[in-house]
Amino acid sequence: MKQASLELNLIARKTRKREFLEQMERVVPWATLVERIAPYYPEGHKGRPPFALETMLRIHFMQQWFSLSDPAMEEAFFDVPLYREFARLDTVGRLPDESTILRFRHRLEKHKLAEQILATVNDLLIAKGLLLKAGTAVDATLIAAPSSTKNQDRARDPEMHSSQKGNQWHFGMKAHIGVDADSGLVHTVRGSSGHVADITEGHSLLHGQETDVFADAGYRGIDKRADAKPGVLWHVAMGPAKRKALDKAKPVEALIDKLEKLKAGIRAKVEHPFRILKRQFGYQKVRYRGLKKNTLQIKTLFALANLWMVRHRMAA
Repeated sequence: MKQASLELNLIARKTRKREFLEQMERVVPWATLVERIAPYYPEGHKGRPPFALETMLRIHFMQQWFSLSDPAMEEAFFDVPLYREFARLDTVGRLPDESTILRFRHRLEKHKLAEQILATVNDLLIAKGLLLKAGTAVDATLIAAPSSTKNQDRARDPEMHSSQKGNQWHFGMKAHIGVDADSGLVHTVRGSSGHVADITEGHSLLHGQETDVFADAGYRGIDKRADAKPGVLWHVAMGPAKRKALDKAKPVEALIDKLEKLKAGIRAKVEHPFRILKRQFGYQKVRYRGLKKNTLQIKTLFALANLWMVRHRMAA
């Protein structure tokens, strides 16, 4: 007996990657970003005409979203037609090679345009009422770096250091962020070596307009430091051992435990941007040597993470 076919229209099926790019197409402020970067982009009076600035910016963002190196991005144009479509590249024309992609990234690094990208995105979110400035939550996360010495210099990156978390040691850098306590959107980003204490960068993560700041137990004593800003009330979590020792049968201590739960719920919002970087965008390890380049990349990633978090509200 002949088996009947289901006749599925596989061509019309929308993949997760296409759906993701369609969502980011709608929320990224392309025109504003192009206007910010245009003064630093060559006009192409000599040599081959450069690719359109928006095309290079789209390629740069795809590298962040899909964790693609410069050579991998060049090869992906031949393997994935969706990438060419999103970058608005002609299917029969020339494609950017890895050197072109590298030069564009170097131009962004030279003029610190990653900071401009984050500022532009946040200005858009503030204008739409999505990013408030009443309170801030701060935290830091470790980002691994290659610890092997099997390289040209036969040495590890001197700007990366080891840090102990629990009973384990991690080699790399730290990403410190300040997020809006209401929406969880990132407004400030700092990068440091892995051995720098979280409390050291705490005050640099404030934008200056907040009245309340929420932090975990690693920031205890931050309000007594010399660089403490006046008028800011720090809500730092109680130490785990001290909280565990609370007797919830006593009304006062039960109330203290409820207060700690409330503070923990606000602090939890700072973990969401970290999850997007490491899970959604696949950013598990640093890609470059040195803090400067990696910090600039992290700022771009958090700008894109902000847009990803509010994509549905912006579309509505």
